[in-house]
Amino acid sequence: MARLLLLLPSSTYRALDFVSAARRLNVELVVASEQPQALSGLMDDRALVLDPRRPREAMEAVTALARRRPVDAVVAVDDQGVELAARVAQELGVSHNPVAAVAATRHKGVMRQTLGRAQVPQPEWRLLEPDQDASAAAGLVRELAPPCVIKPVSLSASQGVIRVDDPGSAPGVAQRVRAIARAAGQGDGPLLVERYVPGPELAVEALLRGGELHVLAVFDKPDPLTGPYFEETIYVTPSRLGAPVLEAVDRCVAQAASALGLSGGPVHAELRAGERGPVMIEVAARSIGGLCSRALRFGLGMSLEEVILRHALGLPLAGLVREAAASGVMMLPIPEAGTLVAVRGQAAARAVPGIAGLEITIPRGRPVLPLPEGDRYLGFVFARAATPEAVEEALREAHACLRLDIRAAA
Repeated sequence: MARLLLLLPSSTYRALDFVSAARRLNVELVVASEQPQALSGLMDDRALVLDPRRPREAMEAVTALARRRPVDAVVAVDDQGVELAARVAQELGVSHNPVAAVAATRHKGVMRQTLGRAQVPQPEWRLLEPDQDASAAAGLVRELAPPCVIKPVSLSASQGVIRVDDPGSAPGVAQRVRAIARAAGQGDGPLLVERYVPGPELAVEALLRGGELHVLAVFDKPDPLTGPYFEETIYVTPSRLGAPVLEAVDRCVAQAASALGLSGGPVHAELRAGERGPVMIEVAARSIGGLCSRALRFGLGMSLEEVILRHALGLPLAGLVREAAASGVMMLPIPEAGTLVAVRGQAAARAVPGIAGLEITIPRGRPVLPLPEGDRYLGFVFARAATPEAVEEALREAHACLRLDIRAAA
């Protein structure tokens, strides 16, 4: 039986989906997390505490584990673990992306430098360094020409991403973004200031096999992401953009992955379809976040998680074609800060034609915080239908059924 080390952050939504995929493949899992309580119920060599912030201790623990019983593959579930996964896989001598390539995806400044050297289309950008006062952001915005976007270099899911429309407001936004990054445990790192790119936004889900990019799905984001915050909501696939645009998108993602030095495993990319062609916004060496992967099925009902585990273990991957039906997901936004009392109308939302599922991922009684300070969504709605238009309509109708009861923060 193959044995796989799964790096599973305690905050992830995706534990169940990866564990279920491993069971379908009859794979023995070793689960690693930075928090011991996330490993409750697991014992002996099936659980490890691995903290990405303490890589030396993590490597020692993995090496000791492998001496007792070898591990055949290492997979990271979310952004927090991808660099550690590459280091661990390198140490164990199993298939992995180059550590430097993965590290570049985790630092937006390094990523921009790397993509720039390879002439990958991307926004014009500057870095506001930690030792620079926030007032220096005004000069950077003026230099780039507004509107611009200010974001932390190491956060994801649009956390801390804020649009700036004039140099005068840039210092205040920079201070706010720095506060968000500190609260998220990122310390006083640099901030990325980049020119805002207009146009529809796309998400690309792909798999690198032997350095060759295989695009699995392209999602439209039909809600306009124009700021001041960039809360993502609806993803629908297949994309409704024309074949020439999508072919250019595929080439852009492949060029970016190659420039970064990624060689294998999942790739998640975010692009804007600009007037002169696709513009690369983000590249990540992991699959789509949250529960969004549940919108995808391949071959005879294969999940994205199963695709990822099969690739990591070198198992056959025939039928990497997405199902024929259109599908999509809506990440339910949090409208205000406070305490979640109830989400009403769930039965009506589930009864909407085309709706395939609804998951509320924040329990009642828990605090909720909207973007840009927040880093989580209220939940996820899934839809399948004959056309992308029908999927989008079903998601919007289901969302309209939901009524949130949030007790405002004191």
